[in-house]
Amino acid sequence: MGPPVKPEDDAAAFASLLRRLTMRDIPAPMADALASGATTFARCWRVERRDGVALGFTDHDGDLAFDGDVYRAASGMTASAATAALGLAVGGLDVIGALDDAGLTEADLARGLYDGAEVRLFLVDWRDPSARLLLFAGALGEIARESALFTAELRALTHALQQPQGRLYQRSCDADLGDARCGVDLALPVHRAAGEVASAVGGRGFRAAALEGRGPLFTRGRIVWTSGPNAGAAGEIRAQDGGFAELAETPAMAIAPGDGFIVTAGCDKTFATCRKRFANHVNFRGFPHMPGNDWLSQPARADGDNDGGRLG
Repeated sequence: MGPPVKPEDDAAAFASLLRRLTMRDIPAPMADALASGATTFARCWRVERRDGVALGFTDHDGDLAFDGDVYRAASGMTASAATAALGLAVGGLDVIGALDDAGLTEADLARGLYDGAEVRLFLVDWRDPSARLLLFAGALGEIARESALFTAELRALTHALQQPQGRLYQRSCDADLGDARCGVDLALPVHRAAGEVASAVGGRGFRAAALEGRGPLFTRGRIVWTSGPNAGAAGEIRAQDGGFAELAETPAMAIAPGDGFIVTAGCDKTFATCRKRFANHVNFRGFPHMPGNDWLSQPARADGDNDGGRLG
């Protein structure tokens, strides 16, 4: 038999094994606490919204603070088990929390302030918050609200690698109206309008004098609320005709007379609209002469337009 193994030797061996398995540089005090078997750890979430506001939450029973941020325990945050894998596989987890006026509010979630927010998840020793480990870095994905609770999906940084890249071979334009590839200047007065709601129509519609005489220019366009309970929120216009507009989704707060807005033109991404409405057909980013399935399924004919030669 060899010499007896001391407890501190067990702790050192466990910490060394943990570093090798997780490939993380675990601080020595934290490794010792993990090896002791005592439950002195809590998880802390730091959420930074797109407007720069940062909030902290923890599943501990008391508030924690480090790096100038306070992580509130009153939110009742809990999380599912995290998944991780070697390589570029996408890992993630879900978090569940309560909506409260001092932290996450239903109105802020509905206005999209947390869409794509940056998230960091820490494992923290609540006895000494300086002993902590970064477990996850990514962004908020799909958010669901129900009663006084919310559920948010956390997406790892590798999620961006799953998004389509490059151009699409399709009849419609694959550029966004007003971007560098499109070239249309949406700041021009001919492509935008600012005004106030004259009257609300249902939950998603409204009338405004600023839309009069503009035809369907703002159909599929963008609206940004500049005043009223929805101030700062943005949305899409499903349809617009004359002084009436209907939004694609019901806003977080009810539309009311006097609410200010700015709307910009919309585009259905067809070649005809690009040419007639914007005179921008030279920058059209689609393939309007691409043959469809009906054309491809037809038999070849020497006297037709599918004789094997080039189109046009």
